[in-house]
Amino acid sequence: MKIMIVEDDETLAGEISSFLVRWGYETMIAARFDGILEEFWQWRPQLVLMDINLPYYDGFYWCGKIRQISDVPILYISSRSDDRDKIMAVAQGGDDYVEKPFGLELLKAKIQAILRRTYEYKVKEQTFLGNELYFDWGQQALYFKEKEIGLTKSERRVLVKLIENCPDVVTREDLMMDLWETDEYVSDGTLTTMISRLRSKLKIACGQEIICTKKGLGYYVPCI
Repeated sequence: MKIMIVEDDETLAGEISSFLVRWGYETMIAARFDGILEEFWQWRPQLVLMDINLPYYDGFYWCGKIRQISDVPILYISSRSDDRDKIMAVAQGGDDYVEKPFGLELLKAKIQAILRRTYEYKVKEQTFLGNELYFDWGQQALYFKEKEIGLTKSERRVLVKLIENCPDVVTREDLMMDLWETDEYVSDGTLTTMISRLRSKLKIACGQEIICTKKGLGYYVPCI
């Protein structure tokens, strides 16, 4: 999960970033306080930590701007303790509020709770295969950066078989039998061509190597 830290106190921002990285998160510290929206759009985080007192425009302003283009959860981190500020934070689309000074363990717990509420259902419905590449089970479609990658019926069948078994290896014989069950006869040579074409299509679409070969055994995808 990628977390964007919008905090003009460089020391505090660095402490939060280092702490979250140790727990496996990717972090980005905002650098342009007059261009938060542009940095958000470029990085597309899964959560935003938003201070209120910022140069140029306050956190309420940027929260409202982000809400115009995204439903990403926003957690306010602020020294303001007045109830009116908390009400404003919620009104502008914030998801939670942590008062400074706060313990980093408390912040982590808040972050984990928000991410769980926001993404737990989506994770069940999607299998991630790489950076911003996932298979949506409901739509039965493969997406990269929210854009669908067009697959033929046979390519989709092969990919689904590999995903269902990831990270285990699926033999060529099992893939051919799976395709035969759809009344499509596939020879050994045809399967080789299909795998090669599918690999090429995925590489062009997302720049990532998705289908791996286990020499003498078959193929697999390293699900994350």
